[in-house]
Formats: sequence, structure tokens, C-alpha cells
Amino acid sequence: MSLTRRDFARTSAVTGAGVALAGSVGALASAPNALASTDTESAQDTPEAARRGVGVGYGPLVPDPKGILALPAGFSYRVITYSGKTKLESGEFTPSNHDGTAAFEGPRGTTLLVNNHELKGPRANWKHPVPLTEGLVYDPAAAGGCTVVEVRPGGRVAEWVGIAGTSTNCAGGSTPWGTWLTCEENSDRAGVNGMTKDHGYVFEVDPCDRRANRDPKPLKFFGRYDHEAVVIDPRRGHAYLTEDAASPNGLFFRWVPPKGFEHGRGRFRTLADDAGVLQAPKCFDSGGKFVDDLSRATKIGTVYGVDWIDVPDRDAKTVDVRKQFAAGEVTRARKLEGMWWADGGAYIVSSYARAESPGAAHDGQVWFYDPKRRTVTLKVLLGVNPDPSADGALDGPDNITVSPYGGLVIAEDGEGVQHLFGATDSGRTYPIARNDLNQGTEDDPEYSEFTGVTFSPDGRTLYANIQTPGIMLAITGPWKRQRRG
Repeated sequence: MSLTRRDFARTSAVTGAGVALAGSVGALASAPNALASTDTESAQDTPEAARRGVGVGYGPLVPDPKGILALPAGFSYRVITYSGKTKLESGEFTPSNHDGTAAFEGPRGTTLLVNNHELKGPRANWKHPVPLTEGLVYDPAAAGGCTVVEVRPGGRVAEWVGIAGTSTNCAGGSTPWGTWLTCEENSDRAGVNGMTKDHGYVFEVDPCDRRANRDPKPLKFFGRYDHEAVVIDPRRGHAYLTEDAASPNGLFFRWVPPKGFEHGRGRFRTLADDAGVLQAPKCFDSGGKFVDDLSRATKIGTVYGVDWIDVPDRDAKTVDVRKQFAAGEVTRARKLEGMWWADGGAYIVSSYARAESPGAAHDGQVWFYDPKRRTVTLKVLLGVNPDPSADGALDGPDNITVSPYGGLVIAEDGEGVQHLFGATDSGRTYPIARNDLNQGTEDDPEYSEFTGVTFSPDGRTLYANIQTPGIMLAITGPWKRQRRG
């Protein structure tokens, strides 16, 4: 059923000023570059001030003498896995190119982290691909997959393969029943780039039951395209998925399960390839005018109504899914990336927009889709960063999580210097970490993006990855509830 203009006017009156969010980001700053500067006021520039809860954030970042991770005073980090240095239980090196990660409570006080490895193309292209563990391989020609990392009380770490033989495993997402959905951001057909099977699918990985991961099955009902992230609505059972693509720009999707389907461990394997309905969004403003691209929004608090349009051929047998829609049929956005389910809806990231988008250029948006009101609201807007090489400027949000201490924590995947940063309910930003691992030269520095930002189940540890070469880090310190500022 379509959302009528009267329905939209009623819901936008509620949401237009910004949705009230408990423990999350709320309505954020509206001015260009308002989120592209750090908050380091004198009241919070000491560890003592942070302990007393003064100000926003944790103060300025202290350069790391080991050249890996700069953190505020009082914080520390630990390397959990390091591609080419740490090893799996089987003896092979940890795979490279860490990406999306989620943390689960394991047995006997352990934390289980499922870590995607964004490795594209043939295995021969990579020094440390995901090992082809017997029974866990989808396509033996592909280099990607994910590993499960167990962090035990006392600090011991073990790592093993969750799935292998998949391609370009990117953001992914956790499920309400404690499993991981790993997403292929690559849709090569069998016979292309050496692949022996079709790619562009989502797979489920159970971190707690290795036997459940045998004989990997692609969840084809989610569609075949360049997947980024996925979240599940625990109340309605819908899945929401993002696509990172251009020419034309990508889409975010909704999957509606078949009537009577009950979610749970292993239940996706029981569904047919065409189960449920995959849909793309069609947005319109309060006047009922169609919105062709999310880059059209230039102010925080912008609210669009959302209708859902069925995808004609979700397996893209002859035409890519996003190309199956004519102009005026769906709403697109550039680099739809990380997602997180919280506050009864889905936070959705668009990393940037430039000439390929019809609206205004920006260096990052975060939207909130409210399934109850069927609206999408702009929560974060980063103006174009004039100098990405300067420390303190922010651009290119990617993976995100909602912090147990309030607001969002965002992994930066932009140009130049790379950060983990927080954003409070009122829009003030503060640095959490900076990647100090220079993989370029002194004259021409190069820093890899952050990925896989997620808190441990008890909220005491923030896990994050430096994608290249592939380092998983555990950050601890004097976390505190963030004031609105």
C-alpha cells in the first residue's frame, strides 16, 4: 500500500524537527563541515576532566610511539589479529583486508568477533587469502570470506575460518538471533575473473556453531548485486540492505519475508531462492514530489516519505538490479555503505556525493529509516572537506555503530587522515582514534581506512580494524556517557 500525501504530512510533522532518540545520535549539526572539526575544548583536555565527565569527548589524540593508533590520554589499544603476523588455529596466517565486524557473547566469558575480509578476485592476487577450510568453501577460486576471532578471559586469542571462497566481503551485519550475515560487494558471474560460481550474494555465518557453517548456501532471496551492509528489523522481520554502486547510483533495499516465516538460527537455509519480496525505495517530499537521489537533501532534519517498489529480477540474470528501474521509479544514492539497527529503525550511510549525483556535493550523510512511519530522515551531513590531509577534518563515513555511551561511533573512509570519531545527540563531534600507520612515504603519506567498528557485548571494549594490511584492534579506556554538548 502506498503512503499517501496525508499520511506523509502527519508523520513529517512528528519527525521533521528531528526524531527523539534515546541513547543514539539524535538530530545532528546542519551547517556544512559542522561535523568536519574536532571538539577539543580546554575543559576536556585532560584525563582528569574526562574522568569527571566534563565536556564532550576525551580530549586530543596522543601520537602513538609504535606508529599504529593515536588515542586520547588514558586510553590504550591491543592488537588482536594482524595479517601476515598472527595465525589461525590451522597454522595459516590471518587473512588480510579486514572489513565489517560484529561482536557476540561467547561461552565461558569469551567474546566472539566475526571479521569480514574484503578480498576481490582470484586467490593468486592475494598473499593472505582466506584459507580454503574443508566444508566451508563456496567457490574455491575466490579469495574472500570471514574468520571468527575468539577473545578469551586473560587475553588469549584464537581464530578460525567461518566461510571461505566468497568475494569482496564488505560491511555485513548481525542478526537478532546471534549470527552474522556476510555480504559480497562483487557480482562477478562464473567464468569472470576466474570465478567458478556466481557471486553477489549474502551468506549466514554462526560464530557459536562451526557445524552450522558447513556447505555454505547463498541467500539468493536477498538479491545478487554489490552488497554492502544488512540489518534485520527484529519486530517485523524485514531485512534492509545497502548497495555500493555507480552509473547509476546504488539503492538501499527492503526484503519482506514470506507470510508465516519465523526467523531464527538456520531458518534462512530453509527458504527458496525466490522467497519473500525484494524492494527498492521511492522517496517523495512533503509536497508529494518524487526525489530521485538522496543527495538532494541539504539540511539536517529533511524528511522523505518512502514507498517500496518490487525488484523485477532480483538475481539479475540479464540486467543489474539497479538498472532494472527507469528514471522516476526509484530513489538512489552514492556509496551506500554501513548500517546499524537501533531506536526502532535503520541508520544508513551515504559516504559522499560528487558530480555523479544530481544533488549537492557532500562528504557524508547518515539517514534514519523509520519503518513505523515509513519515512527516512537526514541525521548527519558532512560538508565537502576542503583539506583531507589536515588532522581534525572528517569525511567519508563508512561503518557505523550506536554507542552504549550515547551517539554514534563512525569509521572514516575518506581521503587523507583517517579517524574513528563520535557524534553526540546535539551534533558535536570528537576524535576517538587516528590511524598513525603510514603506508606511504613521509612526503606522500597514505593511511588505510578504518572498518568494523563495534563494541563488545559488555560495552567496555571498542573493536575496530585498520583495513590494510589487516589489523584488528581492541580499544579500552575511561569511557563515559557523552553529554549533548
